Amino acid sequence: MIRLEGVCAGYGGREVLHDVSLNIEQGEMVGLLGPNGGGKSTLLLALSGVLPVTRGEIIIDGEPLANMNPKAQAGRMASVPQRLETAFDMTVFSVVLMGRYPYINFWGGYGPRDIDMARGAMAETATSQLQDRLTSELSGGEYRRVFIARALAQRTKILLLDEAASGLDVARKVEIYDLLQRNHETGSTILSAIHDLNLASLYCPRLVFLKKGRVVLDGPTQAVFTEKNLAELYETEIKIVSHPVTGQPQAHFVPGLSGDSAYRLDMPGSGGSLHSR
Repeated sequence: MIRLEGVCAGYGGREVLHDVSLNIEQGEMVGLLGPNGGGKSTLLLALSGVLPVTRGEIIIDGEPLANMNPKAQAGRMASVPQRLETAFDMTVFSVVLMGRYPYINFWGGYGPRDIDMARGAMAETATSQLQDRLTSELSGGEYRRVFIARALAQRTKILLLDEAASGLDVARKVEIYDLLQRNHETGSTILSAIHDLNLASLYCPRLVFLKKGRVVLDGPTQAVFTEKNLAELYETEIKIVSHPVTGQPQAHFVPGLSGDSAYRLDMPGSGGSLHSR
């Protein structure tokens, strides 16, 4: 469903992604992880069509992304970027309704189905009570939930999320990822950039790790979420224990050992020890 072939991308002549190749099948829920500056947001911006690639190609459902116009892209993929903003102050309901843009009729108006889809997405994200509020009146967490509602209102096969739970309290994080998991179980393909290793392990069956613009780990969570891999990737000692309910691996950092030379990661091409899919 999603295929990247030797993709390079960056900003102002500075390359951030280096020769990234990746395949994501229909119905997968994949966590995208790695240290800050590794290229996670850049990869999602390239996938969503916001950032042009400088080399390589992105294929969506067998069609080159470069050949799709914005409306066609919006009909196939919904995204929640890391930086959320509207051009001007709007009501929450108006923001969520924008998710129905790919389906507006010939006359440019929203129909009853669009209204129902927007209201349904707001109910899913517990934002219905905010519908008449202006975006300037929202907290950071509320603002993020509204943009997730907008993405869900698009009803696309693919969801691209950059730190979907950022700014949310623990209970809201669980609610959002429970919601994403339900969408995944009904057939949605989800690629979610996550800083929280343990949240990713709990919800994503497959993890892809980026570092310095390259894929350095890719595989089933149980296989790649190991003390050795994570210690080398994040350059600090990490201990893994099993979650007391789900049994999924959970990471615990050891204070005082960050940057230890014993955990320096050798990048691909220089004899690195990390395994990729």
